[in-house]
Amino acid sequence: MVGKFLITMAVIIGAFFVIRQRHANGENDSTSRSNKTEKAKTLKSNRKDELSADLRAGAYMFLFLMVGIGATLYYFDWQDDHTVLTVNLHRDNNAAVVSYEVYKYQLESRSFITTDGRSITVASSERIEILGLED
Repeated sequence: MVGKFLITMAVIIGAFFVIRQRHANGENDSTSRSNKTEKAKTLKSNRKDELSADLRAGAYMFLFLMVGIGATLYYFDWQDDHTVLTVNLHRDNNAAVVSYEVYKYQLESRSFITTDGRSITVASSERIEILGLED
């Protein structure tokens, strides 16, 4: 949802700068045709410099925004992957529950690697209970 909003805002800002540039070029062309004096040339170069400065500032803001959003999303994804879950294994022939702590990104369908590095494969006769997952 946030990604769609940010893409929409980027398109709107880009369209704004393109339309502004076309409008400024149209004014500059009509001015240069009617007045070929030094004052018109100076005015045209000043407008181009202002437009270039505006486009450069807009490009830097967009770049900063994209890098910031990318870094933020990467951090939240990393934080979610490093959530510690508790995995309880229930065996048919044993009443005691065996518990393990697992990072979320290490959890697979029938196997996992614990936080202390042990690789556990779950048998088909065992039942897995995962505590700490959120909906």
